[in-house]
Amino acid sequence: MSIYGDYIKSVIRTVPDWPHPGINFRDITPLLQNSSAFRKLIDSFVHRYQDMELDAIAAIDARGFIIGAPVAYELGCSFVPVRKKGKLPFRTISETYTLEYGKSEVELHSDAFRHGDRILLMDDLIATGGTMLAAAKLITRSGGQVVETATIIDLPEIGGSSRIREAGYGVFAVCSFNEDE
Repeated sequence: MSIYGDYIKSVIRTVPDWPHPGINFRDITPLLQNSSAFRKLIDSFVHRYQDMELDAIAAIDARGFIIGAPVAYELGCSFVPVRKKGKLPFRTISETYTLEYGKSEVELHSDAFRHGDRILLMDDLIATGGTMLAAAKLITRSGGQVVETATIIDLPEIGGSSRIREAGYGVFAVCSFNEDE
Protein backbone atom coordinates (compact mmCIF):
# COMPACT_ATOMS: atom_id res chain seq x y z
CA MET A 1 0.00 0.00 0.00
CA SER A 2 1.11 3.56 -0.69
CA ILE A 3 2.00 6.07 2.02
CA TYR A 4 -1.05 7.95 0.71
CA GLY A 5 -3.25 4.85 0.74
CA ASP A 6 -5.47 5.78 3.67
CA TYR A 7 -5.98 9.30 2.35
CA ILE A 8 -6.80 8.10 -1.16
CA LYS A 9 -9.17 5.48 0.23
CA SER A 10 -10.99 8.19 2.18
CA VAL A 11 -11.64 10.14 -1.04
CA ILE A 12 -13.14 7.17 -2.93
CA ARG A 13 -16.94 7.08 -2.72
CA THR A 14 -18.77 3.84 -1.98
CA VAL A 15 -22.12 3.55 -3.74
CA PRO A 16 -24.19 0.78 -2.15
CA ASP A 17 -26.36 -1.53 -4.26
CA TRP A 18 -24.92 -0.43 -7.62
CA PRO A 19 -25.09 -1.77 -10.28
CA HIS A 20 -26.93 -4.60 -8.47
CA PRO A 21 -28.32 -5.09 -4.96
CA GLY A 22 -25.60 -6.22 -2.55
CA ILE A 23 -22.75 -4.69 -4.58
CA ASN A 24 -20.69 -1.85 -3.08
CA PHE A 25 -19.39 0.09 -6.08
CA ARG A 26 -16.08 1.92 -5.48
CA ASP A 27 -16.42 5.21 -7.34
CA ILE A 28 -13.10 6.90 -8.16
CA THR A 29 -14.79 10.02 -9.57
CA PRO A 30 -14.30 12.08 -6.36
CA LEU A 31 -10.62 11.06 -6.39
CA LEU A 32 -10.23 12.35 -9.94
CA GLN A 33 -12.08 15.58 -9.12
CA ASN A 34 -9.81 16.34 -6.15
CA SER A 35 -6.56 17.72 -7.63
CA SER A 36 -4.56 17.09 -4.45
CA ALA A 37 -5.77 13.50 -4.15
CA PHE A 38 -5.17 12.82 -7.85
CA ARG A 39 -1.61 14.17 -7.59
CA LYS A 40 -0.96 11.95 -4.54
CA LEU A 41 -2.36 8.97 -6.46
CA ILE A 42 -0.07 9.51 -9.45
CA ASP A 43 2.88 10.22 -7.12
CA SER A 44 2.21 6.90 -5.36
CA PHE A 45 2.84 5.05 -8.61
CA VAL A 46 5.72 7.25 -9.75
CA HIS A 47 7.60 6.86 -6.46
CA ARG A 48 7.16 3.08 -6.52
CA TYR A 49 8.31 2.62 -10.12
CA GLN A 50 10.81 5.43 -10.78
CA ASP A 51 13.86 3.19 -10.40
CA MET A 52 12.53 0.07 -12.14
CA GLU A 53 13.72 0.93 -15.67
CA LEU A 54 10.36 0.38 -17.33
CA ASP A 55 9.95 0.55 -21.09
CA ALA A 56 6.19 1.05 -21.14
CA ILE A 57 3.01 1.37 -19.16
CA ALA A 58 0.22 -0.83 -20.51
CA ALA A 59 -3.17 0.28 -19.21
CA ILE A 60 -6.52 -1.43 -19.50
CA ASP A 61 -9.53 0.17 -21.19
CA ALA A 62 -10.88 2.56 -19.99
CA ARG A 63 -10.27 3.70 -16.41
CA GLY A 64 -6.74 2.32 -16.48
CA PHE A 65 -5.97 4.96 -19.11
CA ILE A 66 -6.73 7.71 -16.56
CA ILE A 67 -3.81 6.66 -14.38
CA GLY A 68 -1.57 4.94 -16.91
CA ALA A 69 -1.00 7.93 -19.20
CA PRO A 70 0.19 10.39 -16.52
CA VAL A 71 2.37 7.70 -14.91
CA ALA A 72 3.98 6.94 -18.28
CA TYR A 73 4.59 10.65 -18.82
CA GLU A 74 6.16 11.09 -15.39
CA LEU A 75 8.37 8.02 -15.78
CA GLY A 76 9.43 8.95 -19.31
CA CYS A 77 8.25 5.73 -20.89
CA SER A 78 5.72 4.86 -23.56
CA PHE A 79 2.01 4.29 -23.03
CA VAL A 80 0.23 1.32 -24.60
CA PRO A 81 -3.54 0.88 -24.42
CA VAL A 82 -5.04 -2.56 -23.87
CA ARG A 83 -8.48 -2.16 -25.45
CA LYS A 84 -11.80 -3.91 -25.57
CA LYS A 85 -12.27 -6.00 -28.71
CA GLY A 86 -12.82 -4.01 -31.90
CA LYS A 87 -11.36 -0.69 -30.72
CA LEU A 88 -7.84 -0.87 -32.19
CA PRO A 89 -7.34 0.01 -35.88
CA PHE A 90 -4.21 -2.04 -36.69
CA ARG A 91 -3.26 -5.73 -36.52
CA THR A 92 -4.07 -7.08 -33.06
CA ILE A 93 -3.69 -10.07 -30.82
CA SER A 94 -6.52 -10.88 -28.44
CA GLU A 95 -7.25 -12.80 -25.26
CA THR A 96 -10.65 -13.99 -24.04
CA TYR A 97 -11.43 -14.15 -20.33
CA THR A 98 -14.37 -15.12 -18.18
CA LEU A 99 -16.51 -12.66 -16.25
CA GLU A 100 -19.16 -13.39 -13.63
CA TYR A 101 -21.80 -12.90 -16.34
CA GLY A 102 -20.10 -14.28 -19.47
CA LYS A 103 -16.96 -13.74 -21.51
CA SER A 104 -15.11 -10.72 -22.77
CA GLU A 105 -12.03 -10.04 -24.85
CA VAL A 106 -9.16 -7.58 -24.78
CA GLU A 107 -6.78 -6.69 -27.59
CA LEU A 108 -3.33 -5.25 -28.07
CA HIS A 109 -1.60 -4.06 -31.22
CA SER A 110 0.63 -6.87 -32.43
CA ASP A 111 3.62 -4.50 -32.59
CA ALA A 112 3.09 -2.87 -29.18
CA PHE A 113 6.28 -4.23 -27.58
CA ARG A 114 9.74 -5.43 -28.47
CA HIS A 115 11.02 -8.72 -27.09
CA GLY A 116 12.14 -8.21 -23.49
CA ASP A 117 10.44 -4.84 -22.93
CA ARG A 118 9.74 -4.26 -19.24
CA ILE A 119 6.06 -3.43 -18.79
CA LEU A 120 3.99 -2.15 -15.88
CA LEU A 121 0.36 -3.23 -16.32
CA MET A 122 -2.21 -0.83 -14.80
CA ASP A 123 -5.93 -0.68 -14.18
CA ASP A 124 -8.19 1.09 -11.71
CA LEU A 125 -9.35 -1.94 -9.70
CA ILE A 126 -8.77 -5.64 -9.16
CA ALA A 127 -11.92 -7.67 -8.50
CA THR A 128 -11.82 -11.17 -10.06
CA GLY A 129 -8.50 -10.50 -11.79
CA GLY A 130 -9.74 -11.80 -15.16
CA THR A 131 -9.07 -8.65 -17.16
CA MET A 132 -5.63 -8.16 -15.63
CA LEU A 133 -4.63 -11.77 -16.30
CA ALA A 134 -5.84 -11.61 -19.90
CA ALA A 135 -3.87 -8.40 -20.46
CA ALA A 136 -0.77 -9.93 -18.86
CA LYS A 137 -1.04 -12.91 -21.22
CA LEU A 138 -1.25 -10.55 -24.19
CA ILE A 139 1.86 -8.68 -23.08
CA THR A 140 3.78 -11.94 -22.63
CA ARG A 141 2.60 -13.27 -26.00
CA SER A 142 3.81 -10.06 -27.66
CA GLY A 143 7.31 -10.45 -26.19
CA GLY A 144 6.97 -8.10 -23.23
CA GLN A 145 7.76 -8.89 -19.60
CA VAL A 146 5.18 -7.85 -16.99
CA VAL A 147 7.24 -6.34 -14.16
CA GLU A 148 4.19 -5.88 -11.93
CA THR A 149 0.46 -5.20 -12.01
CA ALA A 150 -0.73 -1.99 -10.36
CA THR A 151 -4.15 -0.60 -9.43
CA ILE A 152 -5.78 2.08 -7.36
CA ILE A 153 -8.05 -0.39 -5.54
CA ASP A 154 -7.83 -4.06 -4.61
CA LEU A 155 -10.92 -5.98 -3.50
CA PRO A 156 -9.04 -8.90 -1.88
CA GLU A 157 -12.13 -10.80 -0.70
CA ILE A 158 -13.14 -11.39 -4.33
CA GLY A 159 -9.82 -13.17 -4.92
CA GLY A 160 -8.46 -11.50 -8.03
CA SER A 161 -5.19 -10.33 -6.51
CA SER A 162 -4.55 -13.87 -5.22
CA ARG A 163 -5.23 -15.27 -8.70
CA ILE A 164 -2.79 -12.78 -10.23
CA ARG A 165 -0.07 -13.66 -7.71
CA GLU A 166 -0.68 -17.39 -8.27
CA ALA A 167 -0.10 -16.77 -11.98
CA GLY A 168 3.33 -15.37 -11.12
CA TYR A 169 2.75 -11.61 -11.26
CA GLY A 170 3.37 -9.08 -8.53
CA VAL A 171 0.45 -6.92 -7.39
CA PHE A 172 0.55 -3.37 -6.05
CA ALA A 173 -2.60 -1.54 -4.97
CA VAL A 174 -2.66 1.94 -3.51
CA CYS A 175 -5.54 0.90 -1.23
CA SER A 176 -7.92 -1.99 -0.62
CA PHE A 177 -11.52 -2.37 0.49
CA ASN A 178 -13.21 -5.25 2.26
CA GLU A 179 -16.80 -5.98 1.30
CA ASP A 180 -18.17 -4.56 4.56
CA GLU A 181 -16.38 -1.21 4.23
